[in-house]
Amino acid sequence: MELKNRLMQYGDVECGEPLCKHTTFRIGGKAKYYVYPKNELCLSRIIALAKEERVPYKLFGKGSNILAGDQDYDGIIIALDRYFNEFSFEEDGTCVVQAGTSIILLAQEAMKHGFSGLEFASGIPGTLGGAIFMNAGAYKSDMAAIVREVYVMCGEDGACEWKPAEELGFSYRHSIFQKQPDWIILGARLQLTKGDQDEIRALMDARRQRRIASQPLNYPCAGSIFRNPQDQFAWKLIEELGLRGKQIGGACISEKHANFIINVDHARAEDVVALIELVQREVKKAYGLELILEVERFNL
Repeated sequence: MELKNRLMQYGDVECGEPLCKHTTFRIGGKAKYYVYPKNELCLSRIIALAKEERVPYKLFGKGSNILAGDQDYDGIIIALDRYFNEFSFEEDGTCVVQAGTSIILLAQEAMKHGFSGLEFASGIPGTLGGAIFMNAGAYKSDMAAIVREVYVMCGEDGACEWKPAEELGFSYRHSIFQKQPDWIILGARLQLTKGDQDEIRALMDARRQRRIASQPLNYPCAGSIFRNPQDQFAWKLIEELGLRGKQIGGACISEKHANFIINVDHARAEDVVALIELVQREVKKAYGLELILEVERFNL
């Protein structure tokens, strides 16, 4: 039986699926297989099939922090956002949530339940799994502040275990998962605190207005391109070099926020890469600083 038919036993399968439909940059070639596993057992079997057939695979959330290459990907993209998206809140603020859950949706639901702690994530267009992987953050908070345990598939046989936050190597935009490509985040236990629903809603609304005012949300992009160097702001360094509005191909450094590269006209990944490398060269030359990508490069 060909691989497609075998995969279809365990999930929804799209063949030749354009990754530009699944990344917020709206960039990327076609994936040979794009698969939504139906449950944990199916996920384990899909990975086993990939290894058995020696086919590469990659976990995707909502593609909000990925720059995918223009060429086709001769492998399997495994997406958890269709079936792995359940969550529950307990009275003490415990939130148990699956990895494919929208972090924006989760923040909204936490607010409705009167729980504080996720306000910083109310504008991050990704999944819980992706947010943990990157230790996503904003407004001086991040996932490390609320994650207590992460449920991980980490064994060759698909074995799963709960790993405490202390073992996950959280730091600024970093977690142990970035160094463990075979580990798959399946879910997490978060600890939130009881708060006033109206105050939480007001804070989230104020931050949404701030994002609208300061970020180029009307163009496809992947959020902040570079991590902030210690005691510095990447956007400020880029702006001081006069690079706002610099365009290569269909990619442009935003006039609104200099740490955003936006897709203004059918940009290709190579256009974005050229801009990234230009900024890194200029910042290195002017300030002696290495700007580190916050966005993940895939199939490049």
